[in-house]
Amino acid sequence: MPSYYFRELWTPLRWVGIKFFRDDEGFLWIKWWAKPRKRLR
Repeated sequence: MPSYYFRELWTPLRWVGIKFFRDDEGFLWIKWWAKPRKRLR
């Protein structure tokens, strides 16, 4: 499994458990509550 370096992007959605991350390749990822991260387009 590949190793990624993530940086969290702050949004008000974080208050309700939805977090956005940017990886070291520039892709956007989303994490909903306790579910694993998924890459967005």
